[in-house]
Amino acid sequence: MRKTGRMDFATMMELERHGADTFVGTGPAYPWGGLYGGQIVAQALRAAGHTAPEPFVPHSLHAYFIRPGDHTEPIRFEVERLRDGRSFATRQVIARQSNGAILTMISSFHTGEDSPIVTPVVAPTAPRPDELADTSWTPAIERRSIPTDDTGQLAWMRIVGDLGPFEADPMLHCCGLAYASDDLPAEPIAMSHPDHGDRSWDEQPDERQSQLMIVSLDHALWFHRPHRADAWHLEQLDGSGLLDARGLARGRFFDTDGNHVASVAQEVLARKRRR
Repeated sequence: MRKTGRMDFATMMELERHGADTFVGTGPAYPWGGLYGGQIVAQALRAAGHTAPEPFVPHSLHAYFIRPGDHTEPIRFEVERLRDGRSFATRQVIARQSNGAILTMISSFHTGEDSPIVTPVVAPTAPRPDELADTSWTPAIERRSIPTDDTGQLAWMRIVGDLGPFEADPMLHCCGLAYASDDLPAEPIAMSHPDHGDRSWDEQPDERQSQLMIVSLDHALWFHRPHRADAWHLEQLDGSGLLDARGLARGRFFDTDGNHVASVAQEVLARKRRR
């Protein structure tokens, strides 16, 4: 499978400041012609993080994909400071290009607190990353997919490159997890569609695209524990089925010790391509 997007993750996160709360970023070309949603979400979170007071770190984000992005144009991220409280800070970000807004996102930041730790979620049993074949599609993410018997998805992922210790730049690592979090959620919805057939999403992208239109509508991510984005995490995702051409994918991310580090939810549009 060919890899695309010849721009490393750290470079994508280097946003230029255009005024107090406005930042500009760029992205690489992708095979479908637009931008990768995880890139726009990660850059929007990076922009919001530049305005958040220390030591606040993100605990959640909720984004809507409005229009496809264009890799030939810069992306303008406009941040609005909705609230700065003692424990929480809230930011809204609108990402724009020449055709208008391409994404809107609200992110919330938390200082962290002392509290009981309850961990009822158990990580699935899975082969280690070094026991699996490389299924990466971009040089920014390293991926090791694990075959499953249904439409669910299971894969190890990490951002390529050394991002440094989490404590040195926690925002960068949260952005890295956000970038990777958009890779798999559409797959269980696409694979559950009757017109998807028996083809693999990764092995036959051209055949899949000729039958179905798959569009991510919105994306939510919750950060539960500090995690280095350049270290392996296991993503477990499943889908809720389809109704009105929409399906909801839900997932949990675990580190190599089995700790539940993040959760994701994404609504996906899956319909036969209109000719």
